[in-house]
Amino acid sequence: MARTRFVGDAGLTVRMTTVMFLLGGLFVALVVALMAIAGGYGGMGFALIVGFIGIGIAIYQWWSSDTVAMKAMRAREVSPQQAPELHAMVDRLCVLADMPKPRVGVADTRLPNAFATGRSPDRSVVVVTTGILQLLTAEELEGVLAHELAHVAHRDVLVMTVASSAGIVAGMVTQGAQYGAMFGGHRREGNSALPVWLLMLLVSMVVYAVSFLLLKLLSRYRELSADRAGAYLTMKPAALASALQKISGGMNAIPDRDLRASQAMNAFFIAPAIKGGIRRPIRSETTPARMDPSAQPA
Repeated sequence: MARTRFVGDAGLTVRMTTVMFLLGGLFVALVVALMAIAGGYGGMGFALIVGFIGIGIAIYQWWSSDTVAMKAMRAREVSPQQAPELHAMVDRLCVLADMPKPRVGVADTRLPNAFATGRSPDRSVVVVTTGILQLLTAEELEGVLAHELAHVAHRDVLVMTVASSAGIVAGMVTQGAQYGAMFGGHRREGNSALPVWLLMLLVSMVVYAVSFLLLKLLSRYRELSADRAGAYLTMKPAALASALQKISGGMNAIPDRDLRASQAMNAFFIAPAIKGGIRRPIRSETTPARMDPSAQPA
């Protein structure tokens, strides 16, 4: 973890390490399974291509996660002159946390949300939407920003981004196997290729489902950890609790079409883009003095 005053979380570190090893093992198992299943049908070459694509996706996501996320949300980087109050808030929190200041971005959307991304604390960006700027008070927004900066300090954004590569590749193989089963299974005499495509489809679907579940579990825990770390830094857990309640309520006013368009970012948002989407409660009566830094979020 980068040098920071954010509350550490050994449980998060263990979970991130475990998920990375498990997803790496799943990816290797997928490639080996493809070699074994389709060995007589050019499977060796196909499996190697899948392996290289997976490595390429992981490297690309690691290198350009901030750019990709900002483009996905149509966000723009803002300067201190363009958003002085927002920058002042981030400056103060970074001084409190003793961490490098990330770039600051704004996404022009009614969706009340925020996210952080980047390959390192020195190369990260924190993005808020115009919807959340209009919805929250200064104290509530500070709690949200502290939450997002905790993600950067914990480096869980990078882990989530790179770890998603296994699921992306498994999804691609699933689509390819579906296409092959429908249109490629009859090309060989005796229809012998069809079982191969179906077995590839089954294996890739299992890998995709397991990777999705692992990332979902990690995503929930990292949000709880960032809630605790952000509340501990600002000493205002009630403000973050209020912000989460407002964000959840604000989602109900957003058209379903706009929510669906943003759901690809749900793993990184402070609250998922769904109606009634608050994930976890924060007891507003909990004070930082009573918060145990070594305790795991419940």
